Amino acid sequence: MPKRVVVTGVGLVTPLGCRVEEVWRGLCAGKSGIRSITEEPLSVFRAKIAGICDDFVPEDYVSVKDTRKLDRFTLFALASAIDAVKASGLDFSKEDPFRCGVITGCGVGGLGEITRQQDRLRNMGPGKISPYTIPKIMANAAPGQIAIHYGLHGPSYSIATACASANSAMSESFRSIRLGEADVVITGGTESAVTELGLAGFCAMRALSERETPPETASCPFDMKRDGFVIGEGAGILIFEELEHAKKRGAPILGEVLGCGATTDASHITQPDAEGVYPAEAMKAALRCAALAPEDLDYINLHGTATKLGDLAETSAIKRALGEYAYKIPMSSTKSHIGHLLGGSGGPEAIFSLLTIRDGVAPPTINLTEPDPQCDLDYIPLTARQINARRVMSNSFGFGGHNVCVIFGKYQ
Repeated sequence: MPKRVVVTGVGLVTPLGCRVEEVWRGLCAGKSGIRSITEEPLSVFRAKIAGICDDFVPEDYVSVKDTRKLDRFTLFALASAIDAVKASGLDFSKEDPFRCGVITGCGVGGLGEITRQQDRLRNMGPGKISPYTIPKIMANAAPGQIAIHYGLHGPSYSIATACASANSAMSESFRSIRLGEADVVITGGTESAVTELGLAGFCAMRALSERETPPETASCPFDMKRDGFVIGEGAGILIFEELEHAKKRGAPILGEVLGCGATTDASHITQPDAEGVYPAEAMKAALRCAALAPEDLDYINLHGTATKLGDLAETSAIKRALGEYAYKIPMSSTKSHIGHLLGGSGGPEAIFSLLTIRDGVAPPTINLTEPDPQCDLDYIPLTARQINARRVMSNSFGFGGHNVCVIFGKYQ
């Protein structure tokens, strides 16, 4: 009999703030965390806006000495994990450390550190390279450091499926517990790619919005004026736990993980499947895994990046997956508030999906003032909506053609 998996704690670092309830209130109020890039040398690129975690203070979580040893993406993940574990009430000194693991997603790892150390190498020579370079840039630094912090000896690794990384990590965590391989898995995603190399690379692809003012209106999924995604940074970490284990220790239960599904486009390395065939199959697979029909879903947290092709493809995929019900289900893109966190994006979006279930409020897609006629579904424009959300789906699609969907439900 497959084990049931529940979520017992969550933690966030986002451009809207670093406290879960604060971020959630801002999201439901239609606030934006997007701002102009003023820092040198980042301000020289065509893309002039980003979602930056200005409120994040790493010293609130680790020593000043440790902040110098860890890249920003790892600090985001560790801070979010500390908050999530605290919220869950877990005391790992009372747990079997071989039954507790860490599986997180990250698209690019320590991109900023790569640039910094490359500059040192060129300008000062190999003798000036930091001995922490490799431990800082490797994508598995995040789960490794979380495991070290808590002394966990279960499965610990990072998954890189571009912008689907966090959902891939949560899917693996779900399966690990469901199959009885672990009792607790710290999971989610993290990213910090608002760097010279990150901005230069995405600008070269013409993937980013190049609008400048006002910055808070630049991320506009499904709108006619959309011209690319707004890059963001941050993390979202969740505690996945086997149900009976959680009940035995009296843990708070935010919701249940019901199913997941994944497919690959196998067509173009960056462009999505225009007809949405393969993302649709990922959604169908998630529904089968959860033993649900399309009509059982109450809300979808969309991938919704505000790229011309991506929004059209996701709209087509939802219609293929859900049929006529696609026109009846409310959905929204929270990237309109915080930007696109790349490999980390699925973490916060999973948390927002669970909070939608908890509070019966679906956050809006802000900046959707001139809907694209080809994007004709219910994207909850501008204003949050009261809904009876029992089961919700969170979509993430990444470069490489990776499509991963996770379904959460109300625990009962």
